[in-house]
Amino acid sequence: MISTAPKKEKAILIGLILKNQLKEEADEYLDELQFLALTSGAHTTKVFIQKMDTPHPATFVGKGKINEIKQFVKENEIDMAIFDDDLEATQIRNIERILECKILDRSNLILDIFASRARTSHAKTQVELAQYQYLLPRLTRMWTHLERQKGGIGMRGPGETQIETDRRIIKQKINLLKKKLIKIDNQKIAQRSNRGNMVRVALVGYTNVGKSTIMNILSKSDVFAENKLFATLDTTVRKVVINSIPFLLTDTVGFIRKLPHQLIESFKSTLDEVREADVLIHVVDVSQTSFNDHYDVVNETLNDLLQTEKPTIMVFNKIDKINKNKLDLNIEQLKKSWLSKINNKHVFISATNKLNLDQLREMLHIETKIIHKNRFPYNR
Repeated sequence: MISTAPKKEKAILIGLILKNQLKEEADEYLDELQFLALTSGAHTTKVFIQKMDTPHPATFVGKGKINEIKQFVKENEIDMAIFDDDLEATQIRNIERILECKILDRSNLILDIFASRARTSHAKTQVELAQYQYLLPRLTRMWTHLERQKGGIGMRGPGETQIETDRRIIKQKINLLKKKLIKIDNQKIAQRSNRGNMVRVALVGYTNVGKSTIMNILSKSDVFAENKLFATLDTTVRKVVINSIPFLLTDTVGFIRKLPHQLIESFKSTLDEVREADVLIHVVDVSQTSFNDHYDVVNETLNDLLQTEKPTIMVFNKIDKINKNKLDLNIEQLKKSWLSKINNKHVFISATNKLNLDQLREMLHIETKIIHKNRFPYNR
């Protein structure tokens, strides 16, 4: 039987260990990049890593390393090379000329994943805007064919004219998309205002920590959940009632290290749900060895986003996978180590195996009941 499934593209990953950076940290970034590549549908064949003080201005990695990569690409018929940091237009052009395969950087890959996962008009508009904003400063890579004719009579001018024309078209498209987003955002604001004074709870956390699974359990709904990065792009809101106290529960897009700033700007309306929430549920995948870093990434983003602290319940998810991932700490040690960092509003659960979910519900009930009574005193 002939398979109709699309053939997976063969990819290599390329990263640097920069000055004052530990190899373990660089390895974690590349592990995450490999998961991003898998999410996009690519198969990672090999990972290249080099220690440098700063990226090479022309080829990101050094001359010897780029030649080593070139030989591997040729011998193994590699389709694409994915770099763990953003590349300049000149770097992309130079590397494409040397490796003769498709070149992506981390932001480009994340944008591609977002584009494949966008379902609603809102999400598609947000991603399209981010893609154009990413493309604008890198337009010169599209005109490398003119370099073969450099010096030819009349070739320099038309090339620049064409690029300027494209820039103007893209700038016009960006302005149109921004206007469209403003219109959609205003509709979202109206929708939020129509929810009245109901207590609002928002799920936040790193990507792929289990927020959508928790959403499904608490709201008894069927929100899309998958073991891949950025399974959720669109904001999902469900009404939940725990012990006669109603509230609105919102699932939000996951955070990630080195998230393209274009996406943060484009998805600001999704983050508005976090700003307007009364209570946050910060979900952490405690089975990941780097979960402390993931916690810090989300916390830093929230601190930039919120002007005041909000009541927060820390949910340490996937406790069933701790031993499988060979973490040095057991749950009791983890609890003690985190008590010094956070308040007592924390719970260790397994959403998939439904462990300790009653504790989470009880904490949610206590937090929402306080706000609900203050907001609706006549219900006392």
